[in-house]
Amino acid sequence: MNDRHELTRHSAVALRALLLTRDISAVELLDACIARIESLNPFVNAITATSFERARIEARAADDALARSESVGPLHGLPIGIKDLEETEGILTTYGSPLYRANVPARDNTLVRRLRAAGAIVVGKTNVPEMGAGANSFNPVWGATGNPFDPRLNAGGSSGGSAAALALDLVPLASGSDTGGSLRIPASKCGVVGMRTSPGLVPSDRKPLGWTPLAVVGPMARTVEDAWLQLAATVGQSDSDPLGYPFAMSPTMDGRASVNLSKLRVGYTEDFGVCEVDDDIRAVFRRKINALQPHVGVCQPVEVDFEGAHRCFDVLRAEAFVAGLQKAYETVPDLLGPNPRANYEMGIGMSLADCVRAHADQTRLFRRFQTLFERYDVILSPTTPVSPFPWAQPYLKSLNGVSLENYYRWLSLTYVVTLATNPALSLPCGVDHRGMPFGLQMIGGFRGDLALLDAARAFETLFASSDETRRPVPDVARLRASDVDLRSIVTHPPVLDATSSSADTSASAV
Repeated sequence: MNDRHELTRHSAVALRALLLTRDISAVELLDACIARIESLNPFVNAITATSFERARIEARAADDALARSESVGPLHGLPIGIKDLEETEGILTTYGSPLYRANVPARDNTLVRRLRAAGAIVVGKTNVPEMGAGANSFNPVWGATGNPFDPRLNAGGSSGGSAAALALDLVPLASGSDTGGSLRIPASKCGVVGMRTSPGLVPSDRKPLGWTPLAVVGPMARTVEDAWLQLAATVGQSDSDPLGYPFAMSPTMDGRASVNLSKLRVGYTEDFGVCEVDDDIRAVFRRKINALQPHVGVCQPVEVDFEGAHRCFDVLRAEAFVAGLQKAYETVPDLLGPNPRANYEMGIGMSLADCVRAHADQTRLFRRFQTLFERYDVILSPTTPVSPFPWAQPYLKSLNGVSLENYYRWLSLTYVVTLATNPALSLPCGVDHRGMPFGLQMIGGFRGDLALLDAARAFETLFASSDETRRPVPDVARLRASDVDLRSIVTHPPVLDATSSSADTSASAV
């Protein structure tokens, strides 16, 4: 294939097949991805630290293994971007914080270790908000990530770099994580798939509070089948995650029965009864539902009782930030940005009674939400309440004239689902009223991850047949014409190819 972009445009599943038949080489695919990164990443700042030289060594080894007809893993030879909250052995991991400007971990965490063991080749890290706090991926280490459809606008977060990299075909796969919507929101804003998995399905060993179900890791991809492929390489019990449980799945969706949409029972809600949603987004969502309705067995509005969800999430989120930031706050508080500080300070002002009440409220919300799945197979909502806004605006302060009480309240469409712990994903569903990607949030039954992916694939196939719902693709010519300075907030950026041999060591990691 002479056109390198023609190669990177293929799905991960298709690339896997081409690699296994040796119609392409892992080196050829990696070189195509690197060329794409070097050409387009400056316009969106999605990829931060890179590991190109190590990746080339691993790609050559991947080709040699196939030449020897060795048994290989499900991700063999596929380049992947790793979110900069995940520890990567030998590759700069900053968490978007000046505290970790020179942090080069000595080992991979469990997620990355499993991805590498499956044959994935890490080409670099993807950008995040500082310490993962917020849904706008900018930080003082690497700068901002722009939306691939308009780099003046934000790409969402905290997995914004992963979503933007996928939308522009920089890599076929990328990792993500989700507490209040950090997988789903950037997927929605960039027109890709992001899946919040059931707690414990994919082990996460970076949570200081291992028993909380709020924070999970999961796949990001351009198609549902690609998300499945990545997920299959990472599931299963691990001693690092106390919520983990045994699980195994086929690496592909081949052979699975297709979902009969004419029998699928769909419930939908614009706002879960408690979320502020822009009037234009409500209208767009109704239009998408109208397009879907003739193709499914049942499609009905549902009433959801999420009373108390906002305060519940405030407390549980604050608990996690207190656990993760206590040392930094007590030793070098000035190096923490406003969002991490706000979360920590909210937490230390809470009482034991606040925490007990929040955990009890989450249990009540969980039980109440599960009753919906006695009548429906999947629940739908908008993924985000507003079209992408400028990344220079840190967060949304009001919606429809209603002031929002903190910097993450605009994420409530996703964080109320987090409280229920059900698997959920954002599926591309055409564009919104401003021509920006629109994501449909799909929520499955308790621990019904695979059934949710089955339904999502059926929706994806249906959506591809209509301009109203087809996955949008960025206009690269328009992107190249932009002159947005995405690193304007960076004072001393690390070097780009930040492996253990070349990482900036001008600051000490804490």
